[in-house]
Amino acid sequence: MWLVVFVFGLFIGSFLNVCIWRIPREESVVFPPSHCTGCGRRLGAAELIPVLSFLWQRGRCAGCGVEVSWRYPAVELASAVMFVLLFLQFGWPEFVIHAVFFAILLVIFFIDIDHQIIPNRLVLLLLGYTLLIQVVWPQVAWSDALLGGLLGGGLFLFLAVVSGGGMGGGDIKLVAVLGLWYGWAQLLLLMFLAFLGGGLIGGILLILEIKKRKDGIPFGPFLVLAAFVVTMWGRQLLEWYLRISGL
Repeated sequence: MWLVVFVFGLFIGSFLNVCIWRIPREESVVFPPSHCTGCGRRLGAAELIPVLSFLWQRGRCAGCGVEVSWRYPAVELASAVMFVLLFLQFGWPEFVIHAVFFAILLVIFFIDIDHQIIPNRLVLLLLGYTLLIQVVWPQVAWSDALLGGLLGGGLFLFLAVVSGGGMGGGDIKLVAVLGLWYGWAQLLLLMFLAFLGGGLIGGILLILEIKKRKDGIPFGPFLVLAAFVVTMWGRQLLEWYLRISGL
């Protein structure tokens, strides 16, 4: 069954690639059908097979020969692996709930890397989905969810004000929605992991002189990665911390 989930994740990843490319450009993710961004030629069925078509065509368009970014198979594989891990962790039907949630977050992850923005339409989609799940299949108590949303949004708004814009509006809205999904306790762990990861990667980029001190580093990807870690191993991490701290 995990192999079926893996293949399904590959095809979902192919659609997510479309979203990652088109949403920042305010284009429809449905029309026109998939086409080469170089020559505009509509892709055939054989060119839409995730990963395999990229390898078969050696990373180039079969029509014009323009180079196709490695990002496409990378997103497809990331989606597939993510789906398998979620399936092994939760099984049916809860896997579906988390798969949809992280499919949206995966789009946010790459758009923020490419454009350093988190589109409002994706945050609103994530918010609507979170509220729907909280009604039909609650992840946390409503009191914890509301407190998490207020805590995350409020703290990031405060950081944005005191840093003079160092934290973007998209980050503020995203962490508020994550607070609604995870509740305040797991959100604290999520934020800690995100800041830890951001600090480590940012420090490495500075040391390697890939980034300068005044260069912006998108924070959304770190929130997404931290959210996945919390979903997979959050309770174990919290229990471990409480055990070693004697609380």
